[in-house]
Amino acid sequence: MSKKTRYTVLGAGNGGKAMAAHLALMGFSVTLYNRTLEHVAVIKTRGGIDLSSYEDGPHGFGELALVSSDLGEALEGAHVVMVVVPATAHADVARALVPHLRDGQIVVLNPGRTGGALEFCHTLQECDCEADVTVAEAETLIYAARSEGPAQARIFRIKEAVPIAALPATRTHQVLEALSPAYPGFIDGKNVLQTSLNNMGAIFHPALTLLNAGRIESTGGEFQFYIDGVTPSVASVLEALDRERVTVAAALGIRAQTGMEWLRMAYDATGETLHEAIHNQPGYRGIKAPATLNNRYITEDVPMSLVPIAALGQRYGVAVRGMDSIIRLACIVHRTDYWRRGRTLDRLGIEQLSVDEVTRYVMEGER
Repeated sequence: MSKKTRYTVLGAGNGGKAMAAHLALMGFSVTLYNRTLEHVAVIKTRGGIDLSSYEDGPHGFGELALVSSDLGEALEGAHVVMVVVPATAHADVARALVPHLRDGQIVVLNPGRTGGALEFCHTLQECDCEADVTVAEAETLIYAARSEGPAQARIFRIKEAVPIAALPATRTHQVLEALSPAYPGFIDGKNVLQTSLNNMGAIFHPALTLLNAGRIESTGGEFQFYIDGVTPSVASVLEALDRERVTVAAALGIRAQTGMEWLRMAYDATGETLHEAIHNQPGYRGIKAPATLNNRYITEDVPMSLVPIAALGQRYGVAVRGMDSIIRLACIVHRTDYWRRGRTLDRLGIEQLSVDEVTRYVMEGER
């Protein structure tokens, strides 16, 4: 594929608006879909999005081919469908897409969190989707971006290397080839277990938020989240959770990055302990805590990231007492059952599979 590739971006939040505008500025035909038309009414009226950026970054008016709240209209003629919505909506998006998908289309979850592609494909199968589409997930959102108005977006950073994997992995090359004219920063993520289990947000976000619950509620988040919030004791909990994640990955034959390795790779931050490494990352300075406990660090990262990792651990014989404790705390604080609402293995379609069977499924598509 080339600049003739037609993109449809699903979701007009921070990432979706930035992605749609950037793709348009690169010369691609872009449709922006949002289920609530009022949310994108100004974009529709203006015909596009004003994009600002860092020095030498993309900027200008990104003219869109179409802005719509009609899913059928939005997917008509699309080669690549970029799903840029919270992971809690992935299954609903999959169900809604079934009547409109066509053979050969590529659907990319930006990002998948943990088990995104597995849940998406399982949902398509449950809904008897007949189209031969390729579903892939990115390990993280390629943009650091914010919405700055009804038809304005700002990109703070475009990540240089973001692993991506298709389900099955035999189709990853096809996805990379299709996306490379727009996103050369996407790299081979090996398989969707690898991209899912390298989800650092699962480790850093929920525990850090819950262990600072009193301070968040008493100050409205007026403190430095990763500096003031990561004390030695809190960092010890994060380290324990990280060890559980890496051990779950190892049980599935995956060599996952440790939190320390990730900090070194992403930010060149080092230290003898996770506490030191986090405090040695200058980019964390000035980032404030969430204003309330009703935020995606719990509502999204617990059910869509932490629950599936813990469920994999329980299924394949890894002790995940730390993760279970954080999930239970989240359930108590929000008075909800995140285990029931989250990505349990039945929702991923792998609850009865052995490790070898799961591996064959993600690599070759064999059940």
